[in-house]
Amino acid sequence: MQVHDLLDRKGSSVETTKPGSTVVVAVSQMRLRGVGALVVSEDGRSIDGILDERTIVWSFAHHSRALADLHVRDIMRRQVVTCAPTDSLKDVMAKMTVNRVRHLPVVERGALVGLVSIGDTVKSRLEELELETSVLHDIALARR
Repeated sequence: MQVHDLLDRKGSSVETTKPGSTVVVAVSQMRLRGVGALVVSEDGRSIDGILDERTIVWSFAHHSRALADLHVRDIMRRQVVTCAPTDSLKDVMAKMTVNRVRHLPVVERGALVGLVSIGDTVKSRLEELELETSVLHDIALARR
């Protein structure tokens, strides 16, 4: 299965925030939208960075209460690992593991076209395994 197959099923909308937003506003966005990461983008198509739960926790440990008044650009991860719609989910899972990230923006021709989370990939893989198990079970029953 490829990333574009996953996006076809789950949708390709991406929650974004601007670099100049305050961290407290971004955290509120994440809570209201029920997401673990926001792509930081001035125009909604390019990627300036990413803000995820881990970055927020680490930043809180460093900045304490002052974190709420900082801007997203002050704490976002600027080195963003991305994937393409044609990448396999197996490759995406490996990329997430190697880079220790849980969210990969999907980029096509330089533009943001989706976001894949570790939860998306695990769910998809479990569905594949369930289908394989079902097929193998049916084959075994047919051979009796």
